[in-house]
Parts: sequence; C-alpha cells; structure tokens
Amino acid sequence: MELNLQDYPQEVIQAKQRFGIVGNSPGLLAAVQRAVQVAPIDLSVLITGESGTGKEFFPKIIHGFSSRKHSKYIAVNCGAIPEGTIDSELFGHEKGAFTGAVSSRKGYFEEADGGTIFLDEVAELPLTTQARLLRVLESGEFIKVGSSTVQRSNVRIVAATNVDMAKAVAEGRFREDLYYRLSTVSIHIPPLRDRGNDIVLLARKFAADFAERYSMPSVSFDDSARSLLLHYRWPGNVRQLKNVIEQVALFDAGNSVGSDALESYIPQASMSYAPTVTTGDQMHNYTSERDALFSMIFRLQKQIEVLNARLDEMSGGNMVNEVSVYRSVENVVPSSETTRSIVKFQPFASSLRRAEDGAECADVSNASVAAPATLEDTEKETIRRALERNGGRRKAAARELNISERTLYRKIKEYGIE
Repeated sequence: MELNLQDYPQEVIQAKQRFGIVGNSPGLLAAVQRAVQVAPIDLSVLITGESGTGKEFFPKIIHGFSSRKHSKYIAVNCGAIPEGTIDSELFGHEKGAFTGAVSSRKGYFEEADGGTIFLDEVAELPLTTQARLLRVLESGEFIKVGSSTVQRSNVRIVAATNVDMAKAVAEGRFREDLYYRLSTVSIHIPPLRDRGNDIVLLARKFAADFAERYSMPSVSFDDSARSLLLHYRWPGNVRQLKNVIEQVALFDAGNSVGSDALESYIPQASMSYAPTVTTGDQMHNYTSERDALFSMIFRLQKQIEVLNARLDEMSGGNMVNEVSVYRSVENVVPSSETTRSIVKFQPFASSLRRAEDGAECADVSNASVAAPATLEDTEKETIRRALERNGGRRKAAARELNISERTLYRKIKEYGIE
C-alpha cells in the first residue's frame, strides 16, 4: 500500500524537513510523529534502536518542538566518558574534589538548566552514576562531586540506547527503577533494512551531497545496484550506507554503478543478505527463483541419464549386456512454504554383467564406479557451463538460467567460480 504523507500531521512533515530526515517508511514516520506528539509534554523519553539508525535526530525534534526550544540543548555520549570522570562531567565538581580539580566546574545538568539533555548510550553509565541520575529524575536535585550542597536543576532528559534494556536490567547492569523513569515514553527507530525504498532515497541523497560538497560529477545506480541496496542487510544501518556511498561517489564519480561495482565497496565479512520490508510489487520472491534453478538442474540430469543409456545401447551387447541405472529423488523441488527443504539423492547404481557367451571384458572387471555428484556439484557445473556459453556475461547467463543476476552473483561467490 502506497503511503500518503498527507495522512500525517503537518508537524511531522515540518520535522522531517527541518532536521533533514530522509525517508517515508511507515516505521520512520511513526517515530517522527511520536516525537512530535511528546515534545510539548515534559516527560522523559527513551529512544531505542540499533547503532547507526539515526537516534540522535529525535532528541533534537523533541527539544525543537517543546517549550524549552530557546534554552540549551546538550548532547552527552555516556559511552565516551571514562567511568572515573562521568560524575564530574554530568554534575560538576568542587575545587580539590580529586587530583587535577584545580577549580570548581559546572556539570551538564547545571549548564542545561531549563533546557534538554540528551544522554546517548545511557546503558553504559556506571551503577553509581545511575543512582545520581535517578535522583535528578525524581526530585530535580543533584550534588557536585566533592560538595555537600544540594542543587536543583530543571532539565528534561531524553536518553537513547542500542542495548536490550530489559536484558540489561535482568543481568543487573542497569537499575530497574531508572529504566522505568527514563522510559516514560519510548520511541523505537527501525533498522535500515526494514525501511524499504528509503535505502535508495538515502543513497541518492548521500551521493548528491558528496558530489555537491566536492564539486564532482554525481553517480547513478542501475537496477542491479538498487536491488543490491534493497536486499543487503546493512548491519551498520544509515552510518554504514553513508560510508559506502561516499566511497562510490569518490571512486566512480560520473559513472552509472551496477551491483558488481557496488559489491566491491561492501566489506566481504558482512556480505549477508536479507529481503527488506517492502510493499506491493517491491516484495522479492526468492523461493520461486530457487525452485526454478533446482527444476532446471534436475531436467539436465535426467537428459544426461537418457543420453548415457542410449550410448550404452549403441556400444553393443558383446561387452556389456545390461546397464542398470536407477535414481530416486525425494523432495526434488522445495515447496514455497518451506525455506529449508532437504533434497535427498539415492546413489547411482550400475551393474555390469558378463555377456551370455561367458566372455568378460578386462577393462570392465577392473572398473570402479565413480561416486555420484552432489546437488552442489551439479549446480556449480550448470552455472559454470552457462557462463561459458555466454562468454562470461553474467546477465545473459542469469537470463538463460531463469534466475536473477543477484542470485547468480551470490552463487558464483559461494562456489568460487572464476
């Protein structure tokens, strides 16, 4: 179903434009709408999602659409501050509180009084700091390191994490009471692989931005490259996509990039694929491709058997009277409902009997029957021959095999076909 932006409040569209958020996937728009709705209400918000999904944009939306928008907004990366100094950074310290404290210093909570503090990677906070943070959330009070004076701060806290907080609480790494105070309202940011065509939109934007920034000709992506973009898992999410596209924009400036070129920029260690969440005609059917490939392989094997039988008949009866070949195949073509079908082969059996006149062929007496080819061997050989027939042109070979180019590329890599 096609998404209509007019179904969303005007504030959602404004937030996207104001903070440079690219994409129209339902999960992303729902997160933006939730941030806009909670912004005027002074509640703590916990933003969850995988690393690299763009969680840092949403505290800015919440601050920008709140009554605190004219006050300070401070972002703190809790995972980047050493455990020994995190309390001083957040709450400040008095002169002489510890070695190196040559003067008093205000902490972020004092600096941001009346505004918003964004605590990124909040799950990395030490337990002692978590207790101090809980007190600020409950009463607005804190104490500087090395001081006994209670101070107050009117600060709204927005936190973010890529950690499973329920698991962290169960393992004792995060206070349960603090978790509930932080997550008064929760906003989940979907991973890039679940955002469908947003991936292509982001890729085009990153390529255009790079070309404009460095006055270079822009790149374009053909259908095979767009297919790879949509079906690659993107474990690093938007951050990884930007990194890859900027490399492409640099080294392939002005070119039309295909999947072969694009794959060379993606780390081989993370070359895992998964269909993205798409709608309508965008959904890709891998089962049908697999079924077609298996069906073609088995037809070729059957033709080879028939040809071998005819050659045996033509060889005459004086050397071999009978060649008995049988094969039983179970679950030849995987069903569309089963993603892991088991293809079983019974071995080829050939019996060579003596001629009726008692003559025996010496060559046959010493012959050994070769082990049957596996499904992988047959599939590899079929793909190799298709490539040879088409002069190494993968697109033509994929068309002959009745599979997509991407599936053919994956099989070539899997079998190490030159």
